[in-house]
Amino acid sequence: MAWNPRGGDGGGPWGSGGGSGGDGGGPWGRPGGGPGGGQGPDIDEFIRRGQEMLRRAMPGGGFGGRGVATLAVLAALAAWAATGIYKVSPDEQGVVLRFGKWIDTTEPGLHYRLPYPIDSVLLPKVTKVNQLQIGYRSAGDPRIERTAISRNVPEESRMLTGDENIVEADAAVFWRIKDAGKFLFSVRDPEITVRLAAESSLREAIARNPIQAALSDKRELIALQAQQELQRLLDSFDAGIEIQQVQLQKVDPPAAVIDAFNDVQRARADQERARNEAEAYRNDIIPRARGEAERLVQEAQAYREQVVNLAQGDAKRFLAVLGAYKQAEDVTARRLYIETMEEVVKKSTRIVIDPAARGAQGVVPYLPLPELKKGGAK
Repeated sequence: MAWNPRGGDGGGPWGSGGGSGGDGGGPWGRPGGGPGGGQGPDIDEFIRRGQEMLRRAMPGGGFGGRGVATLAVLAALAAWAATGIYKVSPDEQGVVLRFGKWIDTTEPGLHYRLPYPIDSVLLPKVTKVNQLQIGYRSAGDPRIERTAISRNVPEESRMLTGDENIVEADAAVFWRIKDAGKFLFSVRDPEITVRLAAESSLREAIARNPIQAALSDKRELIALQAQQELQRLLDSFDAGIEIQQVQLQKVDPPAAVIDAFNDVQRARADQERARNEAEAYRNDIIPRARGEAERLVQEAQAYREQVVNLAQGDAKRFLAVLGAYKQAEDVTARRLYIETMEEVVKKSTRIVIDPAARGAQGVVPYLPLPELKKGGAK
């Protein structure tokens, strides 16, 4: 028989009698058998009766033995199951592993996975921008001395240009994690992978261009080509990495030959200047020579037209005179003689007058002073 806190074995569920004797006939332990009696409920009695019901429900009729063990196991299982709740911050991605195998990638927020050791979660930062230095190491790099400002790495920086010249190129590569699962499990050492791929891409981009392009106006284009090639390589590796930017810090000839290179550059600059001056002279003299030649050609054509026209006019005049001569020979001949003499005499400095000619008496002689002056000068 179960333990009765009131010292009896009444027939009711709370250990009271089934009738009106004892403490009353109702389950609340007071006369009247209901909650509406004259007195309030006995709290202590209520707690004791609750404990008795719990003991009856437990195996063995109490808290000892297997009952306590069962409660402990259930509580431990509940606590273990609660450890599966995890939070992914806005700058992270959750990589869920089941017995060490990647099974899922979760976005920021609250999530649940099976408790450890079945599942585990890695939370890498995916918004952090990482910097990688190619060809040099800055003072912030722990692998070099703190006193150094920067150090050149010739085995990384020396590259061959498209016209077979050697340059030392330094670059900074900025990258971040795009897919945390691929980043953690597709490549063994992501930083070394990015470094080797970036060095290869930069060498290929510089090898496509001549040295002048790398030193002057096409540095941004070379950096863009290197970034595109680097992203293509990493995507082929399925590395889960996004390249934000590739910056060319400097592109210079090697220090051992920089003086000779500067001399060559100055000589090329002089050559370019001389070529530009020659081009300017050519652009000035050739148009003027062509203009002069065109003028001479036009003048020759005009002279030809003039001579031809005069000759044709003389021929037509001669034919006209010939026709008139055939019609009146004497008159035409005398006319030709007079016109010829007029042309001859008007060029003469002396005039001969026949004294017997009519009107000759009125001619006044004059002293030829110009001839006399010339004779006196001699």
